[in-house]
Amino acid sequence: MTNLPVAVIGAGPVGLAAAVHLKERGLTPLVLEAGPKVGHAVRQWAHVSMFSPWSFTMDRVARRLLEATGWTAPAGDEVPTGGDLVSRYLEPLAKLPSISPHLRFNTRVVAVGRKDYDKVKTAGRDTQPFVLQVETNGARETIEASAVIDASGTWAMPNPIGSGGLPVPGEAASADRIAYGIPDVLGRVRDLYRDKAAMVVGSGHSALNALLELTELQESAPATRILWAMRREQVESALGGGAADALPARGALGIRAKQAIADDRIEVLTPFRISSLASRPNGKVAVTGSLRGHETTVEVDRLIVATGFRPDFDPLREIRLDLDPWLESTRALGPLIDPNLHSCGTVRPHGAKELAHPEKDFYIAGMKSYGRAPTFLLATGHEQVRSIAAMLAGDHEAAARVELELPETGVCNVTPKIGKAVPGEENVVEANAAGCCGGPAPAEADACCVADAEAKAEGAAGCGCPTSTPAAVVVVAAKPRVKVPAGGSSCCGD
Repeated sequence: MTNLPVAVIGAGPVGLAAAVHLKERGLTPLVLEAGPKVGHAVRQWAHVSMFSPWSFTMDRVARRLLEATGWTAPAGDEVPTGGDLVSRYLEPLAKLPSISPHLRFNTRVVAVGRKDYDKVKTAGRDTQPFVLQVETNGARETIEASAVIDASGTWAMPNPIGSGGLPVPGEAASADRIAYGIPDVLGRVRDLYRDKAAMVVGSGHSALNALLELTELQESAPATRILWAMRREQVESALGGGAADALPARGALGIRAKQAIADDRIEVLTPFRISSLASRPNGKVAVTGSLRGHETTVEVDRLIVATGFRPDFDPLREIRLDLDPWLESTRALGPLIDPNLHSCGTVRPHGAKELAHPEKDFYIAGMKSYGRAPTFLLATGHEQVRSIAAMLAGDHEAAARVELELPETGVCNVTPKIGKAVPGEENVVEANAAGCCGGPAPAEADACCVADAEAKAEGAAGCGCPTSTPAAVVVVAAKPRVKVPAGGSSCCGD
């Protein structure tokens, strides 16, 4: 199999970084991209500003290769949009003579397996090459590979609107009135939302982005009505840490959203758990659910569903996977990224060891590697594929070594539990009371943060946050593996 390429699924930021590191190791990548151009998924949110500045958005080896051609890196403290990421980084990277011959576009991977071996057969399995069935312009062919890195992401698999993770009755029938993710309401689809009633569903940063773009539209189209439906008990827990956020671009979202709510520009429905959608004769969609325990129906023209994404495992039915039972990451990675326990600031770098599946030389990297967890960092994805490339090249020492300095990421969307140890390691997590517990407590509450206030309102002693605010989220492990400097990167999904 030494003459076969390493198949990389997806030509996004992590897929291209994988190609760079494979080439650096003397291996031959073959990058298979379903879209017509590099960064196809990123182009879908090209109008959205990232939270991470350029310094935490580019792979180090990729940057070195680009600079060798005379390319000038963007200023490290600038914050790019998705479109900037494509035009100023991914496209130049894809045009490098060392990378471009290894890219195939309009090539969708529909199935992955082992040559002449189904999932059940074991003896001799590791000596067989991988086979990837792909479709290009409607024609199907089979490609052989020595290893596979699935960096296809989760963009094509948005979560449904139902609070239990399932589609609600009427959701499919209302598909023409629903946008998943962050539609370009100030540009390409402006007329669909202008002077209409739009409901944004979700409580993460994607939802905040969508809401704020709608408020900008509202300035020129004052009849535009904006509703925000979320499952959280209190809206404050979704607004983040504001000025306390280590990433100003991210903290500003919560500050602006809070002001828009105070100005009655956004109608908040919380906790609102949607149970059904129905089309009305007047062209509107009736959204029915439980609002503060009472069945409520609201009619809107459009819905923006920003409830996150999930991985698509259908093409991997013949691959032996070991998945965390609730996150759908690898089982080893699950405890390290579980959003019930961790914020972005407590997720540590990891590599080939944590990403390995029972199927030898098969890895999932990037956003998809985190399954349903919203705490993925783009910089962490670059470190993943560096480690995987080293492992595939037989350099186990380099694969085990951590070569990433994670930034202090400030506020995330979740409240980590305090003092919860990662299985197999002794660690202590201190939560930043201004950030990791949902932001500062309401002024009238005797609490250290939003989560503490919510817990006390429900009769508990509190959320467990320290009464004084520590300087940062600190992880003390039995074997410290990561230096956490000041400055910022951010979650790439929510």
